[in-house]
Amino acid sequence: MIAIVPLRAALLSALLVVSTIGGARADDASPWVGEAHSAVRLLAGSRSGAVLLGGIAFQLQPGWKTYWRTPGDSGVPPRFDFSKSDNVEAVTILWPAPTAFPDGAGGTSLGYKSQVVLPLRIVAKNADKPVTLRAAISYAVCEKLCVPVEANPELAFNNVASTQDGALAAAIDTVPVPANVGDPNPVTIRDVVMRGDTEVWVDVVAPPASNVSLFVEGPTPDWALPIPKRTPNAPEAVQRFTFPLEGLPPGAHAEGAALKFTLVAPDKSYEFNVNLN
Repeated sequence: MIAIVPLRAALLSALLVVSTIGGARADDASPWVGEAHSAVRLLAGSRSGAVLLGGIAFQLQPGWKTYWRTPGDSGVPPRFDFSKSDNVEAVTILWPAPTAFPDGAGGTSLGYKSQVVLPLRIVAKNADKPVTLRAAISYAVCEKLCVPVEANPELAFNNVASTQDGALAAAIDTVPVPANVGDPNPVTIRDVVMRGDTEVWVDVVAPPASNVSLFVEGPTPDWALPIPKRTPNAPEAVQRFTFPLEGLPPGAHAEGAALKFTLVAPDKSYEFNVNLN
């Protein structure tokens, strides 16, 4: 995920180039697969070279939600297996910024409502041969209760302009861009500080009254750090978020750990990699 900035630019440039070729086909999206509360399908962008842009589109019934790669206080992250694909070397999922919502048990979950497209960076083994993406997808949708869902869509990528290029470009725009602490962006993390060995403070610079959210992930999926909470005790022009150092796996230490922070603002979202010290 560190290479999202050049990847974003390269993929968008490719979409602009191939979208001028013409001859769009109707088979650039797989049929919807799902159940009563949700459906999922694959999207194919215009094919150009060995690196392809695709997507996984989720459609959810009103009131139902699904989860981000880190679900928050409760929930099940989606799982994806592309191993049965043809002529595919690797698939990288680019995650749009999530929203926070009550989990029904007094906590907060992270995920998506209504609809979302997860962009995919697909590397073909051979740029001159056909590519067929086959996905085994396991995810959960929740209202008051959660329903597990299994889906197995598949889709061939063709060397033509795709009608899905606009949707995929819009989805890429919702993916947080990499940033560094202290960057001169309108919204940024100014400082990350460990307070003893029990708490972390994160100071965020944002326009006054700006509605920003902050999420944190550990270096491996078995870390279950709490969602940072905004505190009123902050310096002027700063929004301070804090979280306790809880949810570490056995034997893990916070000091020196590589954490990933996702800072979500109304207009743009950012992703920071920070080593605690």
